[in-house]
Amino acid sequence: MIKSLTIDNFALIDNLTVDFEKGLSIITGETGAGKSIILGALGLILGERAGAKSLKIDERKCVIECNLDVASYNLQVFFEENDLDYDDNSIIRREIYPSGKSRAFVNDVPVKLSVLSELGENLVDIHSQHQTLKLSDADFQLDVLDSISENADLLQKYTKSYKLYKSAKKKYETLVSKQAELIRTHDYNKFLLDELVEANLVSGEKEVLENELETLTNAEDIKRSLSESSSILFDEQAGIVSTLSHLKSSLSKIQSFSDKVEVFYQRAESIAIECDDLAQEIDALAEETEYNPQQIDIVNERLNLIFSLEKKHNVADIAELLLIQEKLQTQVDSVDNLDAELEDLKIKADVELEKTSKFANKLSEKRIKNIPSLEKQIGEVLIDLGMPNADLNIDLQQTEKFEPEGIDVIKFMFSANKGGKFDEIGKVASGGELSRVMLAVKLILSAKKNLPSIIFDEIDTGVSGDIADKIGLIMERMAKKMQVISITHLPQIACMGQLHYKVFKHDNGGDTQTEMKVLSSDERVEEIAKMLSGSKITESALTHAKELLAVKNV
Repeated sequence: MIKSLTIDNFALIDNLTVDFEKGLSIITGETGAGKSIILGALGLILGERAGAKSLKIDERKCVIECNLDVASYNLQVFFEENDLDYDDNSIIRREIYPSGKSRAFVNDVPVKLSVLSELGENLVDIHSQHQTLKLSDADFQLDVLDSISENADLLQKYTKSYKLYKSAKKKYETLVSKQAELIRTHDYNKFLLDELVEANLVSGEKEVLENELETLTNAEDIKRSLSESSSILFDEQAGIVSTLSHLKSSLSKIQSFSDKVEVFYQRAESIAIECDDLAQEIDALAEETEYNPQQIDIVNERLNLIFSLEKKHNVADIAELLLIQEKLQTQVDSVDNLDAELEDLKIKADVELEKTSKFANKLSEKRIKNIPSLEKQIGEVLIDLGMPNADLNIDLQQTEKFEPEGIDVIKFMFSANKGGKFDEIGKVASGGELSRVMLAVKLILSAKKNLPSIIFDEIDTGVSGDIADKIGLIMERMAKKMQVISITHLPQIACMGQLHYKVFKHDNGGDTQTEMKVLSSDERVEEIAKMLSGSKITESALTHAKELLAVKNV
């Protein structure tokens, strides 16, 4: 429910704050007074786009702020999903800058226009003759029928199941479409994998083999140098081992005389032991080292295999080859398990299809069951609205294709004349007829669910007399369950509201401004009298205005 609207620097409005109440409120004013400006400001609050031309004074920004009571609309989840701070009394604000850019806020949190528009659909419904075109929209028609059928919970279950079914079906179809390609590449991947597995690669192996090959190809030089080294150590006359033995013998004679000599002796003994170990290891390696052309061939063959695999896969070492082997193994396994995966996805899709079908059929059954009631209710309201021969027939057909709203295809078929031919409502109904049918629909819906605040923008254009009275009474009935604001030129409707607002222009030092105010009892009589007789108010018009208001207040 709209609680207040504040407009600053918008079109012909300098600064304006209007408070609204529950029930039925009336807005009147002469043509061109600025009623469309008020609606334009509300449109911006509901997510419509704006530009710099909206500014009254080009040098400063425009601010439009609306305070709304949202407690009865169950919007907590919407606020949470969009990271908004929820409050039963929420404030929507639009700011439009001289540059033409604008920003939107909900409870001081910046929001995109798409979010604001979605929120606005739950809060305010601006109903004009143009808006009646929605009557031709199949989604709107189904929504009306579902509201009458109280299908909200069932539709939610269907929607959830439908999305799961679509997701499972898409995954299955995607895998099926990839199946042929995966099978085509499977044999080649299997060949590459088998080649790598057969190679039995070990990380770091190449470096070890390269060292071994270096040793094997230089075996004779190595053996010759090792033998020379052994001779240097073991030569009986000038070998290092023999010399160290003489050194130890010489030092042993005097080691007891001096601590320093004792240290020298110990060091010489340590060097002798190390040299002896070195000599033995050199001898052992010399014995082992032999030129072996067969082993050279084996190592070369292994290295060539490794180099060939690295080149083939465009990598630099065995570690990367092992990663490729692991990836190929995964790809091969995935194809080997493809049939099982497809079967699993098929089962999941079939399960969701069964659930979706069950909910869709229940939706259809409830819709079909409630069609006669909806047709009857609309027909009764149309009689009250001066269309006794009009008839609305709801055509509902089932298809085999699942859609977001079920398997039903709906058409509102309309005939304005008794015995006339039925055709789609958007093709045969006039603007005035569409307005009355939409009014009937909104009246029926208001008894079934919490509708947003509704603003009727001169939908009574072209009607008068008894029909105007009936339209006013319907608005009054709706206002018992929701906030209704009617912009009207008809005195019969203007007298129905609990509150009566007037939009008017006035000159302020050469500057034209639009204002809006709540009329007092006397001002209201005068306004309705002016609507009856024109700018020159007669006594009879005043008397008639008082009578209209008196009847309303009985």
